[in-house]
Amino acid sequence: MAAGSSNYWEDLRKQARQLENELDLKLVSFSKLCTSYSHSNSREGRRDSSDTTPLLNGSSQDHMFETMAVEIEQLLTKLTGVNDKMAEYSSTAGVTSINAALMHTLQRHRDILQDYTHEFHKTKANFQAIREREDLLGSVRKDIESYKTGSGVNNRRTELFLKEHEHLRSSDRLIEETISIAMATKENMTSQRGFLKTIQSRMNTLANRFPAVNSLIQRINLRKRRDSLILGAVIGICTILLLLYAFH
Repeated sequence: MAAGSSNYWEDLRKQARQLENELDLKLVSFSKLCTSYSHSNSREGRRDSSDTTPLLNGSSQDHMFETMAVEIEQLLTKLTGVNDKMAEYSSTAGVTSINAALMHTLQRHRDILQDYTHEFHKTKANFQAIREREDLLGSVRKDIESYKTGSGVNNRRTELFLKEHEHLRSSDRLIEETISIAMATKENMTSQRGFLKTIQSRMNTLANRFPAVNSLIQRINLRKRRDSLILGAVIGICTILLLLYAFH
């Protein structure tokens, strides 16, 4: 009976890890799609308004976005179901002796699910904001073209309108660069987060297997804290002495 329960728990963990790996890959692709959408629409805004290719590209990217969003939501739903099954198993009366270890593992999977859910909603909101901004700028471009056709380029009001349009385009480019930097930073932090989680998991495993290692780590942390306090006190005393010497 115990062997069967252990196998069931391991199967749930394998399912959770597999879903987490799939979600990680999907979210990276999702983020890259958002970045490429911003760049492609920026290039399209500089093309002639009679070119229909940008419309097709935008429509294709919108469809890809919707498809990937549905796939990620499905994976999140599946991972939530697996976590619920793990929670139900960990609360079973027959596994009380190892309940602490199970709860630790379950909490780690819940944290990963929460991070992925937050990242998905944030990227989705960014994508929708970029799409709304591009729609607004596209409407402005059409109004400018219509105004130029009806009034002529030499009209003073047209010139002022064009200058304002150039200002908007400059602001648009700055916003796109900022978004690109933010996306690159987010991808880097996502990669570092996975690396740090792996290290933390290994450290927790070592700490659980070797209590002496855990005790040694706590002693090191206490010594570092003590050294920090001593160093802070020395710096404070030196600062006070310098101030007394300066105003004496």
